[in-house]
Amino acid sequence: MNIGISTGCLYPELTENCIRILTGQGFDRFEIFFNTFSELEPDSLDRLRYYLDSHGAKAVSLHPFVSSFESFLLFSAYERRFIDGSKFYEMFYRAASRIGADKVVLHGLNTSYASSLSDEEYFRRYSIMQESAGRYGVKLLQENVNIFRSSKPSFIAGMREALPDTAAFVLDLKQALRAGTDPYEMIAAMGSRLRHVHISDRTADGQCVLPFCGEYDLEGFISQLASAGYDEDIIIEVYRTSFGSLAELKDSYTRLEETTKRYSCRRIN
Repeated sequence: MNIGISTGCLYPELTENCIRILTGQGFDRFEIFFNTFSELEPDSLDRLRYYLDSHGAKAVSLHPFVSSFESFLLFSAYERRFIDGSKFYEMFYRAASRIGADKVVLHGLNTSYASSLSDEEYFRRYSIMQESAGRYGVKLLQENVNIFRSSKPSFIAGMREALPDTAAFVLDLKQALRAGTDPYEMIAAMGSRLRHVHISDRTADGQCVLPFCGEYDLEGFISQLASAGYDEDIIIEVYRTSFGSLAELKDSYTRLEETTKRYSCRRIN
């Protein structure tokens, strides 16, 4: 397991400044949270890739800034909009490939959005998008998100069963806890198709904080990941309001890295 961090932790700092600040703190694996269209222009992406390469750092995933729009764009009853939306998302796959990342995060369908889409149709559309992502050497990862259809382990398990060779998932611990879902159930639902993890901690009153700054049993969670055969990235993803200083961020990273080193794991296919 490799530890990284999302540039979203420093939002609303400019994305390129996030990389500069975080590499200065010794971070070298990143989820890049792009925040606007101009950041996806080739020149901007090339500058970002050059900076990462020159600092021995790597982008492992990309988080689109239009996640809240996915219900309307990709999962409404209007098929033509899905076709156009699927083509629109190719700019994220292209951007990921250009900066050296091989994963793009999908939130999916918000349950507050009026949609009659069946799970089967959802899976069909995801499969089409996954095929498109594959042409860029990228995987589209369905994330579990509170108040989204993906918040339920039963939905995730159904997706994995329907698409055993193409479904791929990112597990977000904060989102599972907010949804009242047992994270261990979500690990089991995602199974060997789990490809990415967003990690954080939670206080007694439910606030999102840095790993090991709250009360959740993170060591047990990491042990469960290891037992499930997970051996990919664990990305710290919190809000800028979740911590006070960069020193706190680095301390959390160091403790997380030390904890994961105690667990050797091998993917179970």
